[in-house]
Amino acid sequence: MLTAMPTAPDRPRAQPRSLGGLLPFLRPYRRRIALALLFLLLAAVASLLFPLALRELIDAGLQPQERGERLLALRQHFLLLFAVAAAMGVFSALRFYLMSWLGERVTADVRNAIYAHVLQQSPEFFETTQTGEVLSRLTTDTTLVQTVVGSSFSMGLRNAVMGVGAIAMLVWTNPWIMAQVLAVLLLVVLPAVGFGRRVRRLSRASQDRVADSSAIAAEVLNAIPVVQGYAAERREAARFDAATESAFATAKRRVRARSLLMGFIIIATSGALLWGLYQGTQAVLAGRISAGHLGQTIMYVIMLAGAFAVLGEVYGDLLRAAGATERLMELLASHSNIQTPERPLPLPPQAGRSALRFEGVTFHYPSRPLQAALGDFTLDVRPGETVALVGPSGAGKSTVLQLLQRFYDPQQGRILLRGVPLPQLALAELRTHMAVVPQEPVIFSASALENIRYGRPGASDVEVQAAARAAFADDFIRTLPEGYATFLGERGVRLSGGQRQRIAIARAMLKNAPLLLLDEATSALDAESERMVQAALETAMRDRTTLVIAHRLATVQAADRIVVIDQGRLVEQGTHEQLVAANGLYARLAALQFKS
Repeated sequence: MLTAMPTAPDRPRAQPRSLGGLLPFLRPYRRRIALALLFLLLAAVASLLFPLALRELIDAGLQPQERGERLLALRQHFLLLFAVAAAMGVFSALRFYLMSWLGERVTADVRNAIYAHVLQQSPEFFETTQTGEVLSRLTTDTTLVQTVVGSSFSMGLRNAVMGVGAIAMLVWTNPWIMAQVLAVLLLVVLPAVGFGRRVRRLSRASQDRVADSSAIAAEVLNAIPVVQGYAAERREAARFDAATESAFATAKRRVRARSLLMGFIIIATSGALLWGLYQGTQAVLAGRISAGHLGQTIMYVIMLAGAFAVLGEVYGDLLRAAGATERLMELLASHSNIQTPERPLPLPPQAGRSALRFEGVTFHYPSRPLQAALGDFTLDVRPGETVALVGPSGAGKSTVLQLLQRFYDPQQGRILLRGVPLPQLALAELRTHMAVVPQEPVIFSASALENIRYGRPGASDVEVQAAARAAFADDFIRTLPEGYATFLGERGVRLSGGQRQRIAIARAMLKNAPLLLLDEATSALDAESERMVQAALETAMRDRTTLVIAHRLATVQAADRIVVIDQGRLVEQGTHEQLVAANGLYARLAALQFKS
């Protein structure tokens, strides 16, 4: 929190996949896309027919003739113009609805896919990826995708069709003039494409800077008591301000480049088209074309100029969305090393087998490849046995539980549950077999009832309350303003540390799994609460295999076996009395604690 977070470089970190990464999300809706494209083409055709109807109005409706015939002809031509305009309106509305629906649907699908994918990642992923950046991609980047799919893409395609149609009509009616105009337009497009690549790189960099500031905000807001406790509000505000200024500076370069691109396209195309229009007026004065022909030409020139102006802006949107899509596809392309095997083995019954076994396990955390968290670690736990893991801080006790839950796989050795290596089991079945009470209890932004029910979603209210009573949480829950229906706040801010821990214990008890993992489960309790919860935990341990991590040795004296870990290695094991008599590391730790 005290150092600035590293920012991404101003260039893509991976090979760009551009907007093509959205194709799998668009494919299920190809019928709607085809229908939207049909309406888009019909609207474009109706728009292209409008100048032809205008030409007929000028050349035929205003010809010298009797007043009655002239009024009738004018009425017919105006009705024709209205019919064309009505067709444009109906087809445009249908196209807009379908494309807007598609943008919303695809955005929701992308968000769902990325969120579900991120939830499957192992902790290794979160060692290098900040939560705030993931949230930025789920919100800001998907919003850009929604804009492109739901609006910019259809606008661009519509104006492309209009532009091509207008060019075709102009070439058909004024071939020589338009040959000159097209040559100039070609000279405009080539540098615009090259310049657009710079806009794309800056768009990607701009989104990276926004993600950096989002990551800072998420980190600080989740630690607001610490920030305020150290009177660091101004310091953190200044750090966030520096991140947003960096994002603004990058966005400013992107906006400047995009503005130059847009201005270049509009000025160059307008100049070329005005040259063609000037040639058309000269043709009318020379008597080579009619006034209606000139009016038709003007309309098509306006359409073409408008199409190029919109396409220039849409091109910028597409470049920006391409950067967003690359970032989203990077998330989807990340793969966890921890996967369920294609053909997982079933978990056999417990009878006659060791509950779990570590065989020569050596493990390094990915972020610390040179330091072994566990080294040649071997441990056999019998069914129904309560094993306490003790040792100095950083000895590797929590690592044992993380490997057992298969958050990581060891580099050497193997771990077996009921005789089956963990990588051969389905992840869901493996973790359903365990109930965990972590050292830092997690409380969700929900009611007390739903927080406990998280351990077993199908549990009844009666079962939830029974688990709360067993964890000595029922009394304080009933004193909350709305009892079990009380909203506990984000991360349980309305509860004390001990109350949060008892909620987590109740959640584990409700799950009622065969293997119970307790990581300092009573560390935040006062002496009286600890005695009550300890009694409840001892009751829960009787029918299941239990691994207990504890720094306070008084809480594990009754364990069937105490395993002492130091610097990632098992150095002692036995009962409390045996280890005290051995006068080793455990005896020294016990002497320090019990004397104090």
